[in-house]
Amino acid sequence: MNFKTNTPTQATTRSPWTWVPSLYFAEGLPYVMIMTVSVIFYKRMGVDNSDIAFYTGWLYLPWVIKPFWSPVVEMLKTKRWWITVMQLILGAGMGCVALTIPLPSYFQLTLLFFWLTAFSSATHDIAADGFYILGLNDNQQSLFVGIRSTFYRIAMITGQGALVMLAGRLETLTGNIPLAWSVTFGGVAIIMILCGLYHLWALPKPAIDRPIAIDGSFWNGFGNTFVSFFLKKDIGLTLAFLLLFRLAESQLVKMASPFLLDATNKGGLGIDTETVGFIYGTIGLIALSAGGILGGLAASKHGLKHWLWWMTIAINVPNMVYVIMAWLQPSNLWLISAGVAIEQFGYGFGFTAFMLYMIYYSEGESQTAHFAICTGFMALGMMLPGMASGWIQEWMGYKLFFIWVMLCTIPGFILVRIIDIHKDYGKTKK
Repeated sequence: MNFKTNTPTQATTRSPWTWVPSLYFAEGLPYVMIMTVSVIFYKRMGVDNSDIAFYTGWLYLPWVIKPFWSPVVEMLKTKRWWITVMQLILGAGMGCVALTIPLPSYFQLTLLFFWLTAFSSATHDIAADGFYILGLNDNQQSLFVGIRSTFYRIAMITGQGALVMLAGRLETLTGNIPLAWSVTFGGVAIIMILCGLYHLWALPKPAIDRPIAIDGSFWNGFGNTFVSFFLKKDIGLTLAFLLLFRLAESQLVKMASPFLLDATNKGGLGIDTETVGFIYGTIGLIALSAGGILGGLAASKHGLKHWLWWMTIAINVPNMVYVIMAWLQPSNLWLISAGVAIEQFGYGFGFTAFMLYMIYYSEGESQTAHFAICTGFMALGMMLPGMASGWIQEWMGYKLFFIWVMLCTIPGFILVRIIDIHKDYGKTKK
């Protein structure tokens, strides 16, 4: 089968500033709407926590299996084509979510379109990250790595913060929750369609952005890559680490927003949607980003092995904030904001260790492919416990649930004492 396209022999060059920021904004926005904002939306629509956690947990699946279908993106069309088409599909999918919210069967229909957009978003991630390498030279890649992560974070704050606040304000003004969320998701649809149309013009056309000819040797290599990953040293221990290091966080993150939104007589804090968008989606994400930056700086100075235990403490111990809030049910928004910020800062700082370990373990032949497999297991470690978290919370109540979350930190502490890391890994060489 011939997958050749009429790729220009000369690259159409544009300044990276015209497309790198917008590309990574367009990568981050649908992800946060699908994985985080959908939880808040369903909670405001009156869906039970068990159903919210279980069904939105399934939306992680495209990121779990992403390494398996990345070859399809490589061999069909150009990455530029995949980016623009996926952005337009994401816009259409979000538009369908908006249109189906007022319908009686909104739960099934919106889940269907969230499922479609989840696969489109994961496919867009593959194409965008590949295009970043093709569209920039080595120097530009290093220069813009901070820019791409910054605009990805801006997209997260836009979705989890500004758009949730917009939905909350519309809830108050109209008194119509379905209408408020229809308008909000409709706005996301417009943004994504505009991104797709803009990138039809803005993305350069590198001559090397073309489909890869796939033959038997490719599939042999693809299979060998997976086999070689599972033959690596300490694979069992590493898989346990990838699946269990965030066992506590995977459950907490699913129930954090429902806890903030639930009425006090149900064990929650009774905060309105707009305020949740500000506290969890703005203050929390800023603290998360600050923790991540500080974690990177710390690891570069003393290395991963030096910081691993402290980062494990940082990602787990601040979860105690939710135990305290569940038992005391504070009404002071500044105290609640401070608690959320502490937990998110600790998560950002501690997650650095998780990412660095995946990079460390992936070193060697087929490093990029092995890292992709690690990220798939990382997503699986978030997906499975998250799916069960709503049922556990409804069974235990918020007070005991957050104590359970603290108990789930124990496997992570055990594993970091066992895994082997070179003492100088991650340290900046002088």
